[in-house]
Amino acid sequence: MSIPQITEFTIRRHANAKSFQRGEAYYEAGAVNAITQRGHRLQAEVAGTEARPYHVNLSFDSSGLISANCTCAYNFEGWCKHIVATMLVCARNSEYIEQRPTLEQLLNRLDHIQTQRLLQELVNEYPPLIEAIDRHIGWMTNSIVEQTTKKPVRRVTIDQALFRRQVRQILRDTVRYFEEGCEEDPIGDELLSVVQTAVDFSERGEGENAIAILEAITSTCVENWDDVAEYGAENDELIEELNNAWCEAILTAELTPEEKVDIQINLEAWQDEWNADFGLVMEALRQGWDYPPLVQVLQGNINERGAWEEDVPDYADDLALIRLKILERQERYQEYLYLAEAEGQTQHYLTMLGRLGRVEEAIDAAQTQMNSMEEAFALAKTLSEQEALQQALDIAQSGLNLPGNCQYELGIWTSDLAVELGNNEAALLAIKAAFQIKPSFVDYERMAELAGENWESVKTDLLRIVRTDNAWGTASAKVDIFLHEGLIDDAIAIASELSSYDSELIHRVMDAAIPYNPSWVIANARRRAEKIMDAGKAEYYYDAVKWLKKVRAAYLESGKKADWLNYRENLMQTHARKRKLMGMFQHKDME
Repeated sequence: MSIPQITEFTIRRHANAKSFQRGEAYYEAGAVNAITQRGHRLQAEVAGTEARPYHVNLSFDSSGLISANCTCAYNFEGWCKHIVATMLVCARNSEYIEQRPTLEQLLNRLDHIQTQRLLQELVNEYPPLIEAIDRHIGWMTNSIVEQTTKKPVRRVTIDQALFRRQVRQILRDTVRYFEEGCEEDPIGDELLSVVQTAVDFSERGEGENAIAILEAITSTCVENWDDVAEYGAENDELIEELNNAWCEAILTAELTPEEKVDIQINLEAWQDEWNADFGLVMEALRQGWDYPPLVQVLQGNINERGAWEEDVPDYADDLALIRLKILERQERYQEYLYLAEAEGQTQHYLTMLGRLGRVEEAIDAAQTQMNSMEEAFALAKTLSEQEALQQALDIAQSGLNLPGNCQYELGIWTSDLAVELGNNEAALLAIKAAFQIKPSFVDYERMAELAGENWESVKTDLLRIVRTDNAWGTASAKVDIFLHEGLIDDAIAIASELSSYDSELIHRVMDAAIPYNPSWVIANARRRAEKIMDAGKAEYYYDAVKWLKKVRAAYLESGKKADWLNYRENLMQTHARKRKLMGMFQHKDME
């Protein structure tokens, strides 16, 4: 099966500007080492900052891409740079993709005995695999609890003992890591992975199994937490995830009144023993789906109190989002819209209208309900996925005038879309909005292309923005722009305020300033070099000499070689006992 067509615009829509920029750099550097396709799955190894490559997994069907995942720790909006790099290979060099047989095709080559032997050999090579096999066989072969009434009680097909053992092992490993002096706490990711197993069951509609898993996790943690607590392990993040997972499981399962009481008793006991707050779960257990205000909302009867008859708690948004997730999974879209509107979940309300193809309704609602850049950005991306590109551009442009914290990402995305629609004026305005938040030389050059004959007036405004920008981390971009425009004094002003930690950037400014303002180079570079030499730290002498080479070049440019030689001689007398430094002074480029 061939992979679905992937365009650069599609990639940009799924990644923020920084991820796309870095991903493209990874692509151009050849970081995607191996990329293979097996049926509906595509896997790639991407070299990164760690010794081992990151693994990217893509899933697709005849309608297009279904999912994209990476083993890196990126947890921000959109695709990471490794996924972007892989996607760019698919878009630009699909011939590099190696076709390999699927797992089904591979297993079809084996008979029953060979399959058993394969599993045994894999377990010998990867011993932890036996636990996963044990769990899955338990899920696949355990019969459903016999039902004595017409309504099922607890349809549980998993073995809780497996999960208790798994959690106990994680806690034991954590103690061992701490005792061996490891600084990083390994407990979080491991336990959250087990919690995710319960969430996966809920997402398949198996709430009873999810509850059984969560009971095993929670009870085992409560019973054994003191072992890790004495090493400083904290449970805040885990309890937050357990709250959400429990809530989704309870609202997914069909529970009898007796079962609800049992769960409530357990939760209250765990709260006391673990110093935890399961308020969200308790409320979900109390309300279920029969809570009168909620029933009214789901029928379209919306008032100012939303889905609450009492004071709205702090976790109201969390509960609403979990309910929306379940309603979407059950394809109860109109009820989803009613609840999202009642609970003030504007972004979810607008984007669901768009996803349902109700584009005009979404746009009309946005005129009165859209209050942030984030809401506009989400709706614009949804509309673009519906191929309503002009409407997406209109919404995105409106969003740039709203409050929010994604102006740079929204500006870049809007500019790309405007270019695709042939609207260079809108593209220029959008990228300028992004530039105001985070100046970038790449965006500066792009605006020069978009502005055309109007570039001089646009450039004046952009340089004003750069000169007044005080954002952290933009010094390199500002220097790039000033040096590009020959504005050496502006570049010098920035370099003068930088610490020697930014030596590479300062050296670039000095190289440009030597023929223009050698006196500044001499004074600045001397100060930095002398600070290192006076401190007597031999490991930094190489850096001191690099500064002195700039001093020498500036003296020679000024026609003051004698002054350089005199300065050099004074330094050699002052630091004569520093042998390593004196050896460096003997090089020809220091004479």
